[in-house]
Amino acid sequence: MAKTLYSKEYKRLVQKLKKARLECGLNQVAVGKLLKKDQTFVSKVEAGQYRLDAIQLSQFAKIYKKNISNFLS
Repeated sequence: MAKTLYSKEYKRLVQKLKKARLECGLNQVAVGKLLKKDQTFVSKVEAGQYRLDAIQLSQFAKIYKKNISNFLS
């Protein structure tokens, strides 16, 4: 994966995160509360403006009841 926030791989990752959130019927506010973060954090993640680390990605996967590999493939 390239080191830029805007690589094709990272764009696919955030698209998958947003799709998973919508499939769970959650809005950004609800996900933010579950993560103990503001809604703006979730918004920036989904817009590709904030780069997630592995722990944060794992937290999203747990909330969305998905395996972390679903987001990385």
